[in-house]
Amino acid sequence: MNDIEQNLQSIRESIPNEVTLVAVSKTKPIEELMKAYSAGQRVFGENKIQEMTEKWSKMPKDISWHMIGHVQTNKVKYMAPFVDLIHAVDSLKLLKEINKQAKKYDRVIGCLLQIKIAEEDSKFGLSTADAEQILESKEFAELSNIRIQGLMGMATFTDDLDQIKNEFKVIKTLFDKLQPKYTNFQTLSIGMSGDYKTAISSGSTMVRIGSSIFGARNYV
Repeated sequence: MNDIEQNLQSIRESIPNEVTLVAVSKTKPIEELMKAYSAGQRVFGENKIQEMTEKWSKMPKDISWHMIGHVQTNKVKYMAPFVDLIHAVDSLKLLKEINKQAKKYDRVIGCLLQIKIAEEDSKFGLSTADAEQILESKEFAELSNIRIQGLMGMATFTDDLDQIKNEFKVIKTLFDKLQPKYTNFQTLSIGMSGDYKTAISSGSTMVRIGSSIFGARNYV
């Protein structure tokens, strides 16, 4: 058994069956993704559309591809034929573009609204009020080729566990408020390599784990 298989096995043993594991494979070569694939992993998350598109073209077609990074509207067209879930949707403008591109392929693309819960200025995301405003808007109601499946958030990069728990609580409270109104709301994507256990205890249904599976990133 190789390192990636071992890492995957131990992570799977630490998360409940009902929590989806997204293997964050950004910067990693296809041969390393294939080790995870051979170990049964079928959900992969990428940060850059170009990199994801290249991997999609060369890898087995039963993989579910998730776009987890910040999305520029002019790049949506490249992933529209195949992407399953776009995590970081932070504007109505972006939703309209995803809807437009999905329509060209007669697809309905899953989306998560990204909520800004972290204190860092660098993190993108909607405020709670902005998210509710989008969902209640007439323009949103007319978008038939997207499906909002829930919310996504990123906690502050800190060792302060109480702060992380409080930030996760903010998004979980909003999720619980919206879920009864929107039947497709099933996904709360919070938790990464450093805080996924805290996220799961805070109500996460989907965790995005990269370095704990594949090792440190290969930034060139």
